[in-house]
Amino acid sequence: MNEKKTIYYATAVLLALIIFASNFLSTDIFQAGYQNFAVWFVLSIFAFACGWLINRTLGYNHGGKVIFAVIVSSVFLTIILISLFSEYFGLSNLLVENMILFTLRNITLGAMGLFGMVVCELLIIQKESEAGKKKLDEIKKLLTSAQREAQIIVEEARLKADKILYDAQKAADEILEKKKYIEAQLKEFIAAEKELIKKYESEEE
Repeated sequence: MNEKKTIYYATAVLLALIIFASNFLSTDIFQAGYQNFAVWFVLSIFAFACGWLINRTLGYNHGGKVIFAVIVSSVFLTIILISLFSEYFGLSNLLVENMILFTLRNITLGAMGLFGMVVCELLIIQKESEAGKKKLDEIKKLLTSAQREAQIIVEEARLKADKILYDAQKAADEILEKKKYIEAQLKEFIAAEKELIKKYESEEE
C-alpha cells in the first residue's frame, strides 16, 4: 500500500513539472498566435488530467492538500527563478509586475488541477448517490413485499382462528344438543319407571 501511494505521488510531481514548465512560455498567449495558445490549452488539459488522477488515487481531501502544496512550491520556485534569471526572461524592467503575472499563471494551471479534482469528485458522488438511490428503492421494495407477506400471513392466521372458533362453537353446540337429548331421554325413562311402579303398586292392592 505504501509503494502504491509513493507511485501515486508521481502524478503530483508531473503537475508540478507542468506548472514549472509554463514559466518558459510566452505570457502573451493571445498575441503570439494560435500555436502558443494551443500549447497553453494542452498544458491546461494535462493539469486537469493530473488533478483527476490525484483525486482517484490520493482522495479528495489529501489530494487537495497535495495540489495546494504543489501550487505554493511552484510559485515559490518561480519567484526565485525569475529573481535570479530575470535577464534570461527579459524582465529587467517591471520585475514585481512580471512576478505577479508568472505567479497568476502558475496559480491558473494549479486551479485547473483543482478543477479536475472537483469534477472527478462530483462524478464519484453522483455515482454513489445513484447507487444509494437504487439501494433505497430496493429496500423500499423489500419492505413493501414484506408488509404484503405479513398482511397475508396475518389474514391467513385470522381466517384459521375464525375457523377454529367456528369449529369449537359448533362442537360445543353439538355437545349441548346431545346433553339435552340425554336429559330428555332420562326424564322420559324416569317418568316411565314411575308409572310402572304406580301400576305395580295398584295391582298389588
